[in-house]
Amino acid sequence: MQAPLSTVDPAEIEKFQAMAAEWWDENGKFKPLHMLNPCRLDYITSQIAGEFDRDLKTDKPFAGLRILDIGCGGGLLSEPMARLGADVVGADAAERNIPVAQVHAEQSGLTIDYRHTTAEAMAEAGEQFDVVLNMEVVEHVSSPIDYLTACQQLLKPGGLQICSTLNRNPKSFMMAIIGAEHVMRWLPKGTHEWSKFITPDELFDLLRNAGLTPVDRKGFVFNPITWSWSLSARDLSVNYVTASTKPA
Repeated sequence: MQAPLSTVDPAEIEKFQAMAAEWWDENGKFKPLHMLNPCRLDYITSQIAGEFDRDLKTDKPFAGLRILDIGCGGGLLSEPMARLGADVVGADAAERNIPVAQVHAEQSGLTIDYRHTTAEAMAEAGEQFDVVLNMEVVEHVSSPIDYLTACQQLLKPGGLQICSTLNRNPKSFMMAIIGAEHVMRWLPKGTHEWSKFITPDELFDLLRNAGLTPVDRKGFVFNPITWSWSLSARDLSVNYVTASTKPA
């Protein structure tokens, strides 16, 4: 059998391999994600609850849902999903991330199926999920349309994908490259390539071409005064997130 096409970019994977041990250090190289995580989780949980008619006030609102966290890193999103009762698979193409995630989940008393694999390989194997979390990955792959098509194949009919990335414009270059990597030094220089950033309209077109139906998009906006992130319906100029569904 022919091996499935992979959109993994080895140079991109190596960047995250080098930082793997720091995933759970809130003041380390992943500090921006730790700061953003509450805002990401607010969006993710509200979209899942709305799509699957779940009450977030109950003890395990996502019980019975199978969720894939693709590009899971150290498990910053996988663990909250497991706590909410979901059956979680965390997958990452960077092999060193997996033992870090496994150890932290075990320490946290959580059962999460972490795998060193790719979206394409899982789609080829016929895996199916109710929800695919696809956060800050699409700007790192070699072929966004092939990658998103694999993610679409991983969804059950009626399934939901949450996909976030970075807009491509002068402001995002100043904020995400100059600001985050060179001035604040939140991330190592070269973590992102501005040319790989994707505008919201481009991402919506990619999602449609991959067989998904975009249903929502919001911006993640950083406030340097309060040193916090919030959701915005209008400001998608730098970080933003989308929701799309697979036709039933």
